[in-house]
Amino acid sequence: MDYKKIAKEVLEIEANELLKADLSGIEKAVEIAFDTKGKVIITGVGKSGLIGGKIAATLASTGTPSFFIHPTEALHGDLGMIGKDDSVVAISYSGESEELIKILPHIKRFEVPLIAMTGDINSTLAKYADVVLNIHVTKEACPLDTAPTSSTTLTLAMGDALAVCLMKKRNFTKEDFASFHPGGSLGKKLFIKVKDLMKKEFPIAGEDESLKDAIIKMSEGKLGHILFMDNEKIKAVLSDGDLRRAMMSEEFDLNEKAIKFATKNPKVINENILASDALKFMEDKKIQFLPVVNDKNEVVGVLHIHQLIEAGIK
Repeated sequence: MDYKKIAKEVLEIEANELLKADLSGIEKAVEIAFDTKGKVIITGVGKSGLIGGKIAATLASTGTPSFFIHPTEALHGDLGMIGKDDSVVAISYSGESEELIKILPHIKRFEVPLIAMTGDINSTLAKYADVVLNIHVTKEACPLDTAPTSSTTLTLAMGDALAVCLMKKRNFTKEDFASFHPGGSLGKKLFIKVKDLMKKEFPIAGEDESLKDAIIKMSEGKLGHILFMDNEKIKAVLSDGDLRRAMMSEEFDLNEKAIKFATKNPKVINENILASDALKFMEDKKIQFLPVVNDKNEVVGVLHIHQLIEAGIK
C-alpha cells in the first residue's frame, strides 16, 4: 500500500477545502471580537470542543482575552462565567449539537454577541447567531467521508484567521507577543537582561596578590577568571587564557604579582543590556566572560557565555 500517496491525497483534499472557504462573515466576526470589552468565550462539543480550546488559547496569546467553556458544564453553573461585556464563539459543524443548542437561549438572554462556526448556515446555531463563519466542506479527507478531518482542519484554520485579523487590527507586535510568552525564545530575547542572569559573587584579587594566590582564588571561584578591582571599578581580569600565555613567558614566576599577567582595561557590559545583545557582543568579540557594571561603571556581577546558553538565550 502506498502510504505516501494516501497522505498526499489527504493533504490535497484538506488544502482544497481551505482554499474554497467562505469568508463572507469574517469582517463582522472580527468587529464583534474587537469590540468585546470582556472576553471572547469559545464553546463546543467533542472534536469541535477540542478545536475550540486551541482557538481560545491562540486568541488569548495574541492579545484577545479568551477562554473555553464546555456546553455541558455551562448548563451546570459555568454560564455564570459569561458576562455582559463578553462575546461567544459557538462551534458545531452540524449546528445541531444537543448540548450546545441547550445553552443558546441562555446566551441570547444575556444579550451577548454570538458568532457561530458551523457547516450549515440554516442550522439552529446559525439562526441564533449574529454572524456565521461558514466551515462547510464538500469532502472529508476520511475515505468514508464521515470522520471529521477536512472540517476540523477548516475550523482550526478559521479560528487562526480570526486571531490573525484581530492581531492586525490591534497592531499586535513582537513585543506584545513576547509579553504573553516571557518563557519562550522571543520573550527571552526581548525581556531578559544581563542583570537577570549574571553572577553576583565572583573572585577578586588585590593588586599585590601573587600569581600563586590568585590561581587558588580563581580555582575556588570556578569561573576561570579573577577580577582586579579599585574602589569597585574594574582594573584588570586574569583568565585561564592569560595563565596559559603567562606560563609560556620566560618571566613566569608563581611569586610574581598576578596583575602583571592580567588583561588591563577589559571589556565590560552594562547590567541593563538585553541578554541576547550580550550574547551577540561576546560572539562578535570572541570572548566568553564579561564583568558586569552599573550606570556608575561599578562592577556588580560577572557574566559567562555558558550562563546565556543554559538560559536558552539565542
